[in-house]
Amino acid sequence: MERAINFNAGPAALPLAALERAREELLDFAGTGMSVMEHSHRGKDYERVHDEAIALLRETASIGDDTEVLFIQGGASQQFAQIPLNFLPDGGSADYVVHGAWGEKAVSEAQAATKWSGGKVRVAATTAQGKQYTRVPTPSEIQLDPKAAYLHLTSNETIHGVQFHEFPDAGKVPLVCDMSSDFLWRKTDLSRFSFIYAGAQKNVGPSGIVIVLAKKDFIAQGRKDLPKIFQYRTVAENNSLYNTPPTFAIYLIRNVLAWIKETGGLSRIEEQNRKKAALIYGVLDEHAGFYASPVERASRSTMNIVFRLPSDDHEARFLAEAKKLRMVGLKGHRSVGGIRASLYNAVSLEWTTALADFMRDFAKRG
Repeated sequence: MERAINFNAGPAALPLAALERAREELLDFAGTGMSVMEHSHRGKDYERVHDEAIALLRETASIGDDTEVLFIQGGASQQFAQIPLNFLPDGGSADYVVHGAWGEKAVSEAQAATKWSGGKVRVAATTAQGKQYTRVPTPSEIQLDPKAAYLHLTSNETIHGVQFHEFPDAGKVPLVCDMSSDFLWRKTDLSRFSFIYAGAQKNVGPSGIVIVLAKKDFIAQGRKDLPKIFQYRTVAENNSLYNTPPTFAIYLIRNVLAWIKETGGLSRIEEQNRKKAALIYGVLDEHAGFYASPVERASRSTMNIVFRLPSDDHEARFLAEAKKLRMVGLKGHRSVGGIRASLYNAVSLEWTTALADFMRDFAKRG
């Protein structure tokens, strides 16, 4: 079978080695005569997979003992509400930085959550220009409340193609970050964050599971008057096994993390990701009269490259021709239109080179 050249924004491409391992083990996992999907989440056979996934995460991302590694259902969108429910106290305030659609959604859900939790939500910085976002805010633009319960960031905005390459200093305010679309794309000092959450379906696994890295002392500050299922301490105290987790999704995360390790770790992953992004941005800059890149250079996303062509007709033809070359997932988000190439970890340099070559040829033909 010829694999599609997959630039989907999420669910996204998975490493072939991780999928092949799942295929080989699908009907008979570890000689048990059952698929991993058929095993009890309380059994030793699944427990080994679960613990290996956590151990690989700790090793890959250099996660310290002061931090819990959690697997949570509900998607990153659920965390938009669950975080303020846990950590925004009555009479307190939380700060949010907005530089794209997902930051907007995080603010909106936090505001809804305050109807139950009390407190208020404050936008500490936004780079909105109407409905457009073309950059992250500068450090001086972030008007941080030093008494804020936390400062929330979105590390990478998939829809607008805007990414933090250097994170702002939050001082003593706990730093909370949605890293759904660029988690593990490079080596990052995660110790400065009190809470990180990432939907797995971009860089780390399939949809249906969220990875959370949370400082133990931050979890301890969470409210205790919520239903147990919504408290992060419940997940932590039960090793993400309080209720039945999505076992196959966690199994696939294990496979992907093993692939990252075998590939050479995050240093190698980052090297490849930077090469891929340089290829596509190089074409955009070479043909700036034909392709329009709306994002300011310092804020250009390494993961999600967005651009426009001279007309809607050009974009329709671009997508149609790309499809004939087995390239999928290049249509921009419905809210902004245009073209979007998502270059997550499993997108190969070979695939990216094929896209760059096609873009050059298309621009020359006009």
